[in-house]
Amino acid sequence: MVLDELDFAELYRQQMQQAGRSTKAPEHWDARAEKMAEVCANPQDPYLLQLQQKMSLQGASTLLDMGCGPGSVCLNLAASLTQVYGVDYSRGMLEVAGRRAQGLGLHNVTLINKSWEDDWSDIPECDLAVASRSTLVADLRQALIKLNNKARLRIYTTHTVATSFVDVAVQRAIGRPVVELPNYIFAVNILYQLGINPKVDYIRGPNCQNKTDTFEQFADSVSWSLGTLDDVEQQRLFDFYQQKRRLGETIVPPSRDWALVYWDKTTTL
Repeated sequence: MVLDELDFAELYRQQMQQAGRSTKAPEHWDARAEKMAEVCANPQDPYLLQLQQKMSLQGASTLLDMGCGPGSVCLNLAASLTQVYGVDYSRGMLEVAGRRAQGLGLHNVTLINKSWEDDWSDIPECDLAVASRSTLVADLRQALIKLNNKARLRIYTTHTVATSFVDVAVQRAIGRPVVELPNYIFAVNILYQLGINPKVDYIRGPNCQNKTDTFEQFADSVSWSLGTLDDVEQQRLFDFYQQKRRLGETIVPPSRDWALVYWDKTTTL
């Protein structure tokens, strides 16, 4: 089978279905907004520092940050641009982003409550469009098209390199079925089939499950990604943690890599 015969957009959708992944309700993220601001929006966060170093602001005065969460990207770049727009479907995230913008004395930030699936006709076209750690959507092809069409100059997206947010060994240890999600390769191939040849770079960020000084910290970080663990799963996770400690082994990988998939705007799709 030749490459062009493969429908990567459909393969992506199938992988999402097999993983049992569905779009989380906005309320899920509303409840996490304050914590996300602490964990993901720190200007000195290694992920954000690397992302900003790899982005070019040359010739740009406006930025669209899709899936902006607590303003992790748009607020950190606002001082270098004339206007930034943060878009998210979680009102809780936007409320936190708004408070942070006010606290930073930023007056060039517009926050918009929309999802990937909503009508974007009233979102302004910007020089740069960014989707940072927000691309695990139901229809990746349509998301990439919409992002491309809102940019004048350049588009930056980040995607997971690994196929799971939680180490496979941890999932197996607690008895959960291993969930493998589509990673950045799908974005690269979907863009190729849209006639776009993107560039790919990599960002090495800290693994949020690598808080292992105490079992309580570790369990909290695992449940953050997997949801509440029942008593049996908690005991299995404790046994896993203790065994790793006893053997002097690394409990989980210390870093989580992200792929930066980016391209210059050449055409409206």
